[in-house]
Amino acid sequence: MVTVLGLDTATTACSAAVWRGGAIAAARFEEMARGQAERLNPMIGEVMAAAGLAFADLDLLAVTVGPGAFTGLRIGLASARAIALAAGLPVRGVTTFAALARAVPEDELSGRELVVAVNGKRRDVLVQRFGPARTPAGPPMVLDPAGAPGALGAGRLLIAGDGAPLLRAALANRPDAGDRPGARIRFSRAVRPPDAVHVAALAAADGGDGTDAPPRPLYLRPPDTRRAPARGRPRP
Repeated sequence: MVTVLGLDTATTACSAAVWRGGAIAAARFEEMARGQAERLNPMIGEVMAAAGLAFADLDLLAVTVGPGAFTGLRIGLASARAIALAAGLPVRGVTTFAALARAVPEDELSGRELVVAVNGKRRDVLVQRFGPARTPAGPPMVLDPAGAPGALGAGRLLIAGDGAPLLRAALANRPDAGDRPGARIRFSRAVRPPDAVHVAALAAADGGDGTDAPPRPLYLRPPDTRRAPARGRPRP
C-alpha cells in the first residue's frame, strides 16, 4: 500500500491529508477565500507530524490541478513540486471534479448520473458528468446557470459540488428538480470545496509508480488578468 500526501488549494479552502495503510492517517481542512499560501506549509507540517511521518516515508504526492482559482492552483502545484523535488517523489494530479465526485455519499447516487459543479466565480459554473461508478462520462465544460435546463439534458441526475447552489437556484421553478425522492434532478449534501482527503485517496487508488508526467493546471478559460497598457510614447 502506498503512502500519499494530498494537497488542495484549488478553490475556497486549504487542506492537506496523509493516506497510509489504506486509510486517512491525518487531515486538516479549512475554508478560506484567501491566505492559502500562508497556511498550506504549516498545515503540511501538522498532518505529517500527526501521522508520525517524514517526507522520506512517502511514496507519492497528490495535488488538485483544477479547475479552480488561478492563484490557488499555482500555490498547490508549487508546493507539491517543491516537496517532490527535495524528497525525490512522484507527483500525481487529481482534478477538482474527481475530488468532489468522491465526496458524494454512496446512498445519494442510487444509479443516478452525477453532475459535479464547481463555482466559476464569474456567474458561471464549471461542470463535468460522471457515471454511477464515478467515472467521467463527458468532458468538462463552462455552463451559464441560466442555460442549465437545456444543457443538463435528460436522465436521472444528482448535482454535487460547491457550484450546486447556483444550479439549484437556476432550477428552482422546475417541477422535476428538488429534494423529494422522486425528483429527476436532485441535489447532493456534498456542496463544500474539495478536500485533500479525497485527493490523497484517489491518488492512492491509482498507485504510486511515478510514471505520470508532472501535473499541469487544468484551465477551462483564461485567467482574470489584463495586459498592462504600454508606457511612454509609441515608437515611430
